[in-house]
Amino acid sequence: MKNSIIICMGSSCFARGNREHLELIENYLHGNGIAAEITFSGCRCRDKCGCGPNIEINGNLHHELDTGTLLDLLEHYFSDALPSP
Repeated sequence: MKNSIIICMGSSCFARGNREHLELIENYLHGNGIAAEITFSGCRCRDKCGCGPNIEINGNLHHELDTGTLLDLLEHYFSDALPSP
């Protein structure tokens, strides 16, 4: 299974932090040279507006993400995809 990230771009999630998370994820993927290995897309709404911002990573939906938690999740899910030092 290919690694994937789906970020909710619905107005509630976007206003609650996914505007910033979008840029953070793009910078993480490109900065670590793994953008080609991970499918990154957006969706309109996950119907979980009350617990947003919502981001799905490898089929797991994560709620109420802040920047620190999102970075931790990216490291958790994609550490094996990062190039060796």
